[in-house]
Amino acid sequence: MNATVLISGSSIAGTTLAYWLREQGMTPVVVERAPHLRRGGQAIDVRGAALHVLRRMGLETKARALANRSNGMSMVDPEGNEIFRSEEFALSSGGLASDDIEILREDLVDLVHAEIDGVEYLYGDSITAIHQAADGVTVEFEQAAPRRFDLVVGADGLHSNTRGLVFGPEARYSHHLGTYLSVFTEENYLGLDHWQTWFNNGTDGGAVMTVRDNAELRIYLGFAAPEPIDYDHRDVNAQKQLVADRLTGFGWEVPGFIERMWKAEHFYFDAMAQIKMDTWSEGRVTLLGDAAHCAAPLSGQGTSLAMVGAYVLALELGRTDDHELAFARYERRMRPFVEVNQALALLDPQATPPEERTARTDAAKDAIDLDAVVG
Repeated sequence: MNATVLISGSSIAGTTLAYWLREQGMTPVVVERAPHLRRGGQAIDVRGAALHVLRRMGLETKARALANRSNGMSMVDPEGNEIFRSEEFALSSGGLASDDIEILREDLVDLVHAEIDGVEYLYGDSITAIHQAADGVTVEFEQAAPRRFDLVVGADGLHSNTRGLVFGPEARYSHHLGTYLSVFTEENYLGLDHWQTWFNNGTDGGAVMTVRDNAELRIYLGFAAPEPIDYDHRDVNAQKQLVADRLTGFGWEVPGFIERMWKAEHFYFDAMAQIKMDTWSEGRVTLLGDAAHCAAPLSGQGTSLAMVGAYVLALELGRTDDHELAFARYERRMRPFVEVNQALALLDPQATPPEERTARTDAAKDAIDLDAVVG
């Protein structure tokens, strides 16, 4: 298929898709609401099938050079008393002897983005309307003039604008998992050495971990909320207030975390939720990554689902001029992989020993045969 494809979203799913579409001879165009590639975010894991995709892109060596190295983890109670320690695995990445790559989200996006020089990016813009016809899609934007594309892919995350425009309100597809999570960047003022420390009181808590060879910290603060909270997704101060209110009363280093959170430039906050849909495609529009099937960060597999999905979708589009057939094959191949990985986020952390969770993750990360994708 020699197609022009508009991709909404420039994170891992969208950027990886742009790479593989161009490899298939197509012309990707990426629209991104932010004025540039987004910075910040958490350390993510490239595992199993996603590692094979990274290898096929020729980026494994570069990614390993940027990988986050950990010597282990500890767990403390709300007063800072250590209750558990391991130098064999970490909650963020699993077994430390694993072949998996833990890397900062922005570093992985930068690696892939550097390989697609020349791809058109529409920064500081977003889609406002999608008009489908038998021979193409006319897209309207907030800033740019309307343009026509052969296909549109929504790779714009949990709160996908594309999904809302084509498939309807998010509430139809979002399943709240009872937790909210924030993450922000700070210098390593604690002097931690390739280490991560977790804390909780049974419902609320968080973690602090070193990144960039001990130069920085990623601080995670989260709390339980059985029902979704009504808040403005663009009001960062209101989100920080929610976190501060819920974690007041913790001891150890938590008061300092909260104080530094207020000054953090790169801050992420969202509900832990899953997206479940009967179909990811409608006409000439399809969804990718979290927009289609968010598994929640609790699964540890969001990056892998995004990268593998981008690879499968691009290769299926490259096999045929029939986009509906390509979309159907993409969904058929990805759904079992998605379902087994979404199940990881539903494991009860209090009832699932870390060793069992690691074993379940190892089984899930290879639950797709990439060699059979185009077979």
